[in-house]
Amino acid sequence: MNLRRLALAGTVGAATLLVATVAAVAGAAAAAHPQADSLRSLAAATGLRIGNAVNMSLLNVDTTYTDIVSSQFSTVTPENVMKWETIEPAQGTFNYAPADALVSFAAHHGQLVRGHTLLWHNQLPGWLTTGVDNGTISNAQLRDILKRHIFAEAGHFRGKIWQWDVANEVFANAWDPHPLADGINGDDFWVSHLGEGIIADAFRWAHQADPHALLFYNDFNIAGQDGTNAKADAVYAWVKSMRAQGVPIQGVGEQGHLDTQYGFSGAQMQADLARYASLGVKVAITEADVRTFVETTDSLQTPTDSLALFAQPYEFDQMLKACLAVRSCISFTIWDVDDADSWVPGVFTGEGYATLYDTKLQPKAAYTTLQQDLRLAAAGAPRRPDTGH
Repeated sequence: MNLRRLALAGTVGAATLLVATVAAVAGAAAAAHPQADSLRSLAAATGLRIGNAVNMSLLNVDTTYTDIVSSQFSTVTPENVMKWETIEPAQGTFNYAPADALVSFAAHHGQLVRGHTLLWHNQLPGWLTTGVDNGTISNAQLRDILKRHIFAEAGHFRGKIWQWDVANEVFANAWDPHPLADGINGDDFWVSHLGEGIIADAFRWAHQADPHALLFYNDFNIAGQDGTNAKADAVYAWVKSMRAQGVPIQGVGEQGHLDTQYGFSGAQMQADLARYASLGVKVAITEADVRTFVETTDSLQTPTDSLALFAQPYEFDQMLKACLAVRSCISFTIWDVDDADSWVPGVFTGEGYATLYDTKLQPKAAYTTLQQDLRLAAAGAPRRPDTGH
């Protein structure tokens, strides 16, 4: 059911309220029993949760978009509305309404929620970064502000979030100039001001605020995509060390942002996921998409190389198979529903075609490839452990 219609129910008579209640029950039943060939139904055979990042400006506004989100996916991630700049746009002024709406939508459609994200160097509120830059916020004050933020946000959603991306993208890439000895990026906003110990503190605070959520470290290029596996090695060693110290890190998320122009090994991804899992944590693919060069004057984002029509679904296939082969890989999330809404064209000049649906919200070859993979997995992939709320 469209949640906007529910909001109107309070303005009508008792008879209409009764109809709305019956419709809500029917809608919940439909969500609990989606079509047998939907991605969420097919994934359920192995216990895998399959999800997407949701744009709240489209949810419950675009009917086709909303139907896809509700019928195809069993978990949702807020693309932007749980990031700090949205949650606290002015210091002490909180805006939970968009995120609350997504949590309610998920509950209505039998979906779990991945919270994203509590500690990240990007999309911070202007009042915070300006205060740090001009010296009106000291490092001691910054630490207290971060602690209050984590307790406030994780506490607000306590009991409603399945997985939290607690810390996001704090490890150095090959091109970052100042990696620390353990591979953490010394230029990261939080690390540069508060030291690398702040990452462990963020996990401790998140666990105190919501002890039942699974707490993830989330990053890109940590499953072999850097060619050397150096970043994956660093994350593995750090998680192992943190776990030995009792830091409540319970999951590692590999984002899965791929590009057909670069090499990619599904076997290496599987091996790295399994290696993280050997530490006793869950793993997940958290932001999967596969971009390629496209005709920039074409609204359909047609690939410039016809081979990309095969490479794009193939790389999605390899990511999903890597996850399915590792029992501790509990969720596979695609980043953005369709090409028109994808973040890729706005960030990578001349690239696009990164999602499962085209710009007209029609399923692409990548969608049917994942369907086939999930059908086959029902007969042989290991069953995921039950980690749902």
